[in-house]
Amino acid sequence: MFQTNALRPSLKTVLKTTTVAGLAAVMLSTGIPATITQSFAAAVKIEAPQVPSFADVVDAVSPAVVSVRVQSRANPVSDDAGSGNGFSFDFGGRGLDELPDDHPLKRFFKEFGGPNGDKRAERDHGPRDGKPGRLRPTSQGSGFFISEDGYLVTNNHVVSDGSAFTVILSDGTELDAKLIGKDSRTDLAVLKVDDKRKFAYVGFADDSKVRVGDWVVAVGNPFGLGGTVTAGIISARGRDIGSGPYDDYLQVDAAVNRGNSGGPTFNLNGEVVGINTAIFSPSGGNVGIAFAIPASVAKDVVGDLMKDGQVSRGWLGVQIQPVDKDVAESLGLAEASGALVIEPQAGSPGEKAGIKKGDVITAVNGDTIKGPRELARKIALMRPGTSVDVALWRDGKAESVKLEVGTLPADTKDASASTEQQQEEPQPSSEKALADLGVTVTPSEDGKGVTISSVDPDSDASDRGLKEGQKIVSVNNQEVKSADDILKVIEAAKKDGRTKALFQIEADNASRFVALPISQG
Repeated sequence: MFQTNALRPSLKTVLKTTTVAGLAAVMLSTGIPATITQSFAAAVKIEAPQVPSFADVVDAVSPAVVSVRVQSRANPVSDDAGSGNGFSFDFGGRGLDELPDDHPLKRFFKEFGGPNGDKRAERDHGPRDGKPGRLRPTSQGSGFFISEDGYLVTNNHVVSDGSAFTVILSDGTELDAKLIGKDSRTDLAVLKVDDKRKFAYVGFADDSKVRVGDWVVAVGNPFGLGGTVTAGIISARGRDIGSGPYDDYLQVDAAVNRGNSGGPTFNLNGEVVGINTAIFSPSGGNVGIAFAIPASVAKDVVGDLMKDGQVSRGWLGVQIQPVDKDVAESLGLAEASGALVIEPQAGSPGEKAGIKKGDVITAVNGDTIKGPRELARKIALMRPGTSVDVALWRDGKAESVKLEVGTLPADTKDASASTEQQQEEPQPSSEKALADLGVTVTPSEDGKGVTISSVDPDSDASDRGLKEGQKIVSVNNQEVKSADDILKVIEAAKKDGRTKALFQIEADNASRFVALPISQG
């Protein structure tokens, strides 16, 4: 029996009232072709806020950044680069000779050379029969071009022991380089590549405008991997990490690892704000604390190295130490700042100008000196021959002297840095008590000062490092030759309202000043 058209539901009605499966059945029953295409939703896409990218900076500066490979005629050692060229062996605490003769490691090293120093090992690792060993890779770091004719900057500790140097450009090209000059005090070095091409190079930023929180990009060669980019911010300025007399580092939190040394840290204008030189890391890897030599320091040092192959530094020629709260109080200074002169060196600019032991240098050319390192950096950056005004605090009042900065001798580690040496030299003693100070003294055999014969371990003198055998040569800048001399100076200081006295202590031909309380008793 056939169904009339009038009883058939319209397609529109079917579409409104049935499921997909039902629709298919209806289509079959009504003669409509049952072809169904499944429809998918569009892929998820979010219109996120646009954030700044470092890609433009990286594209611009990367051609100027290189890897530095160093070779020397020495045994390969584990160095800053972490390049993976050196090996260390651990046989569970036993030496190779202690292994059984049939041990596979022992057979291997006997055949191919190894830690016992057979002929192959001698040939590969160093001199033999008086002949120089062949060049071997010993370190690998980073660097960057600062001129189109091939001058480039890196760290001194990357190249210091090198005999041959190779730079690897960002495109993989390897070129030989020669060492122009190096400076251990700032850990900087300059290499030169002689090639007809013009090199992409970068310039130094004005780091006085760098602020904590500014974005920076570090480019270098961590672990010998080649050009690697990391980003972070300036975390701090003026860091002193105890690496040298002129420490004034930028601290950054960009990921810096072994092999980044000598590489640049850029601002977002593509200018070098610092040169990566050290990291703080308990593990040896990045923990977000890296230190870079500021551009202002690098620019001056690099200029001298390019010109003369060495750095000419200003020299004052005085041994100095910090002024702490106790020292300031003993000298009548309002605040604990400045650099306390222990001793001017004979014939030095400081001595010629009349600077004396016990003086406190408070300013140079009107700029306040907060401590010894600031003074050392400021004088070192001056050209020898420069005339400067030095403000002093002497005998409870302000004075000033004018002097001509000298040239730092090559064999002087740091004539403007703090000197604090304490050596114990036991000497025969006799008893003469200075009970309030916790020391017993006796006249020195050479007639200079008094020798400390004993120190009360529970006294302030002991807390401040005074030891038997050391000398007290002056108190409040007045020479003393007996315990009575010391007591007279102390009494005079008490009358002036002082609660501490400044003692000059000598040990092992070095001097330092110590402030001791004198208010008791």
